[in-house]
Amino acid sequence: MSFKLNNPLFEKLGMKYPIIQGGMAWAGTGHLAGSVSEAGGLGIIGTGYWKADKVREEIHRAREVTDKPFGVNVMLLSRHIREVFDVVIEEGVKVVATGAGDPSPFIDELHSHGILVIPVIPSVGLAKMMEKKGVDAVVAEGMESGGHIGSLTTMTLVPQVVDAVNIPVIAAGGIGDGRGVAAAFMLGASGVQMGTRFLASEESEVHENFKNAVVKAKDIDTLVTGEIMGNRARVLKTKMSKNFVKQERIEIQKPKPDADAIEDLENGSLRRAVIDGDKATGAFMAGQVSGLITELKPVAQILEDTWSQAEDLLN
Repeated sequence: MSFKLNNPLFEKLGMKYPIIQGGMAWAGTGHLAGSVSEAGGLGIIGTGYWKADKVREEIHRAREVTDKPFGVNVMLLSRHIREVFDVVIEEGVKVVATGAGDPSPFIDELHSHGILVIPVIPSVGLAKMMEKKGVDAVVAEGMESGGHIGSLTTMTLVPQVVDAVNIPVIAAGGIGDGRGVAAAFMLGASGVQMGTRFLASEESEVHENFKNAVVKAKDIDTLVTGEIMGNRARVLKTKMSKNFVKQERIEIQKPKPDADAIEDLENGSLRRAVIDGDKATGAFMAGQVSGLITELKPVAQILEDTWSQAEDLLN
């Protein structure tokens, strides 16, 4: 007996598994995204604050691995957003995931080119707004996730979003194996997104220090920066992140940095973690599910093992 998938978007994309790879800036390379799509999921290139040339390069790298559909995650706060969308359209990408902003000014244009639009949302209100704007699905992401987060847990957010909208809801946050996938389906989701689990894959191109940090992490080894000054993000506990949280309490009385300063900080610290494995100054963005991950696996095995376990439980 096979559990019936109920997501026409996934069927349209020819996916074998109802599993999306989270669009992680710097970590979500074309090679990783292409590998996930080739193995039956939906890979997502995480563009962060990349310029158009870098986005095009990673799209081409994904196509070296697969001829199956994959997506591009666009950070709507980026100053390079227009040129990034131009590249996505020119290259015929099938899916755009969005974060950190309202994609509505671009939805009609993307749809006119046959591109599905799937924003990541942290609340019911935003989910309902996105449905009215005409998006194709939403990713309801709980605060267990790595990177930028809202304030609701996956367990509470997903069923409320499912009850509030009539478009497919993809659950994200704290999902790292088949038990989490099955739980998400029981909450009403019609698919899941996993990010941290794919960091610890053989095809992931993050630095070995980053991979090892995820594998070695325990359940309490993440913290949230930006609780005081805003722009909340979940990262692994390091000397740098602990000091950042302490410094935040001191800096609260000072003016907030401008957009350029924020971009330099995020781009720099995340890049130092992903590319250089710099434990002293890098921001190792990873979710609470890190404590569940104990070994590196090929992407194909992660997908197969995860869905096989989920299917057994759902049946």
